[in-house]
Amino acid sequence: MHITKMKANHLTAPVGCNLDNLSLSWIVASCDAPAARYARVEIALDRAFKRPVYDSGKRTDLDSLSFRPGLALIPRTRYFWRVSVTAVNGATAAGVSTFETGKINEPWTAAWITAPFGDGSDHFIVRKSFTLDRVPDTRAICAALGIFEIEVNGRSPTDEVLLPGYHSYTRQIQAQTFDITPLLRPGENTIAFHVGWGWYRSSMGWGASGPFGSTIGVRCEVRGRQRGADTLIAATDATWLCAPSPVLKSSIYYGEDYDARREVAGWSTPGCAAGNWKPAREFTPEGGAAGPIGDRFSPPIRIQETLVPEVIKTPAGETVLDFKQNLTGWVETVNRAPAGHTWRFQVGEILQQGNFYRDNLRSAEAQYTYTSNGSVGAVRPHFTFYGFRYVKLEGFPETVDPADFKARVIHSDLDRTGWLETSNPKVNRLFLNALWGQKGNFLDVPTDCPQRDERLGWTGDAQVFCGTACFNMDCAAFYSKYLNDMILEQAVFDGGVPHTVPALMAWIAKRDNHSACAWADAATVIPWTLHTCYGDAAMLRRQYPAMQAWVGRLKRLDDENGGHGLWNTGFHFADWLALDNYRDPKTCIGATDPYFIATAYYARSVEFTMKAAAALGESKDAVAYAKLLKKIKAAFLAEYFTAAGRCAVDTQTAHALALHFELVPASFRPRLVSTLVKKIKDNGNALATGFVGTPILCRVLSDNGHSELAHELLLREKYPSWLYEVNLGATTIWERWNSLLDDGTCSDTTMNSMNHYAYGSIVEWMYRNLAGLRPLEATPGFRHVSISPDAPRSFDFVKLRYASPVGEYRVEWKLTGRRYRLACTVPFGATAEVVLPAAPAKVKLNGKLVSSTRIKLRTGSHTFTYLLT
Repeated sequence: MHITKMKANHLTAPVGCNLDNLSLSWIVASCDAPAARYARVEIALDRAFKRPVYDSGKRTDLDSLSFRPGLALIPRTRYFWRVSVTAVNGATAAGVSTFETGKINEPWTAAWITAPFGDGSDHFIVRKSFTLDRVPDTRAICAALGIFEIEVNGRSPTDEVLLPGYHSYTRQIQAQTFDITPLLRPGENTIAFHVGWGWYRSSMGWGASGPFGSTIGVRCEVRGRQRGADTLIAATDATWLCAPSPVLKSSIYYGEDYDARREVAGWSTPGCAAGNWKPAREFTPEGGAAGPIGDRFSPPIRIQETLVPEVIKTPAGETVLDFKQNLTGWVETVNRAPAGHTWRFQVGEILQQGNFYRDNLRSAEAQYTYTSNGSVGAVRPHFTFYGFRYVKLEGFPETVDPADFKARVIHSDLDRTGWLETSNPKVNRLFLNALWGQKGNFLDVPTDCPQRDERLGWTGDAQVFCGTACFNMDCAAFYSKYLNDMILEQAVFDGGVPHTVPALMAWIAKRDNHSACAWADAATVIPWTLHTCYGDAAMLRRQYPAMQAWVGRLKRLDDENGGHGLWNTGFHFADWLALDNYRDPKTCIGATDPYFIATAYYARSVEFTMKAAAALGESKDAVAYAKLLKKIKAAFLAEYFTAAGRCAVDTQTAHALALHFELVPASFRPRLVSTLVKKIKDNGNALATGFVGTPILCRVLSDNGHSELAHELLLREKYPSWLYEVNLGATTIWERWNSLLDDGTCSDTTMNSMNHYAYGSIVEWMYRNLAGLRPLEATPGFRHVSISPDAPRSFDFVKLRYASPVGEYRVEWKLTGRRYRLACTVPFGATAEVVLPAAPAKVKLNGKLVSSTRIKLRTGSHTFTYLLT
């Protein structure tokens, strides 16, 4: 028995993070006992716990999913916390971890500084030297308008990249805290920054929205603590020295131009004699360009994997690197060019006719240019990233060594939690494609795509994929950051939610491009999904006012249009990229009436806010929302259904929404289900759904007695289908069902990403239905689950492993002839209700005959065997 996954606000040993309403969580592993007898949490200012500040005492009610001690935290302080657990069988375990606060609400002494040359947009390096008699426990607290890299005495105190990430800069700037103690020494020391444009100064959005601000800069305080005394060692001001960066040009979409001849040797070390250093310029960010500085929410962005390429020669004579996987990151190479020689690479996702291709990247130049200073050494971009599989080399020798090139895969550092394998290799590839799509698009915000001139936090994509994402990885902290940005943006849009979070600067200026159904409903769907998956009431409490603000806006829109309980105004993406709008096949909006979808999501948002109110003990709110929900459902039925239950909107998506959102009475459901099945079969056993309908289609079929049809849709290999793209070599999920045509030709260049995870939401159905592991809203955080696999069809076996917030579940089923074997592992403190597919009245459980109904499992491993009926 031991304690694992000790986290504060869902982060492991966080330093300088936002710890408002501190929430502690942990997992008890490797225990034969089914549950804990009691637990105890202690918090202290020292590792020996001789300076305690909190002690819960031994309690039977401590929640390992989210324990809130209610402790008032001190700024810039490291806390040690210990959890001790005693199981019902007497076994014990204890674990210790740390969390460290940031500045919280402390005022800043440091000034914003930028380069003294140019107009404030030039990339620059900046440094400050200081002398220490002895080395105190020292932190560098940093904020930037742009991207920064930090070094102390020639070394970086962190392995994070693309700091500080992508945020709603106009509302809040995130500060990062680094422990630089190990890099310091008695005598002279130097702290230095390399600062570039990043998201802040780049013009984000395909329509050249413009940057958040015109001046890039950095702000830093170096603070030491020794024998209880706090000392300000250094703070950015005009005494810091600046020099031009070797980066000549860089932006998120453009890529980067780097001239190594401008490098300053020893730029971040004491006694640097090289370079043309000038005093930095202090400045105040222009109005509206930067919000106040707050402690960080973002999990770190790190290099996660490294891939090596195959070198190919194309029919056009190009030298191209093939990394065999569409990914997000950059290429690191070894420069061997003589001084003054310039080489370049461009990136792309696919080949066409065997040649390099990048037209689907639109205006994103996505290139890197390097001018050599004659030194041999590793080279990489500093202030941008790319989405790519292929890299075209220019200016390199005719023959290159593939060992000189490495693709560094970068994304937010989230623990992987879900694994799924089946007897079908193509389905396994599909699962990996969705996982790689998540890796490629979870880079501080959940983006739509990582390669073209967007890379934005589209709310609709994030909402439909959230359930899949939380099975694949521990996304609690990641989505908390995204939802914090959403809260900040809602204040700008009067409770509305912009199409992307962070919002584009042009949208903020005009207060437009917001509040489309299914997209803006991310404000309620994501928080409730997180609550179901992680069971953290503190996280739900934080988001509850934003859920209310969104529903309040919908209610005002309703009231302004007659108060009928409908959402029938405004622009909506609706069932984006569905295939059923035959009257206007060139449109991206499907045939399902946008106001049908809008009203359905109006009901959904009210429902989830009602459930959140009930979970948080806000009973008056819950009653009010229940009344509103009843009104919306009645209006929805009156507007879109006949008295006999026929749906007036005759699409797959409309029927799936009405069923999945439970918007119709039980008496209507059989007709809706049979009509949905008929529509799919009449379409050649093919789906015609888009971003709204696809994520729920197979779940609706499985949950309503038609799992065989859901399996047919999954396993279909002709267009349109998931395996169609697998057969054409996809390694991530496509934006369109036909991003490539049958012959491998790119179908469209105006909007055609090969790494767009929305349709990867089928993986949630694979976890929930194909394998059968289902969280329950009434017992969130996987404390009690349903294990209910679909009847086995078309697969010989399915294996699932999920590291849930309470521990690891395993579900494995195997079919040999008619003999069915289901093995389940339930973690400590959890229970599972098992519903066996096609089971006789009696089955064997761990070798003993038991009834096949109302089976409840506790902690441990269990195996069922029987012959299918």
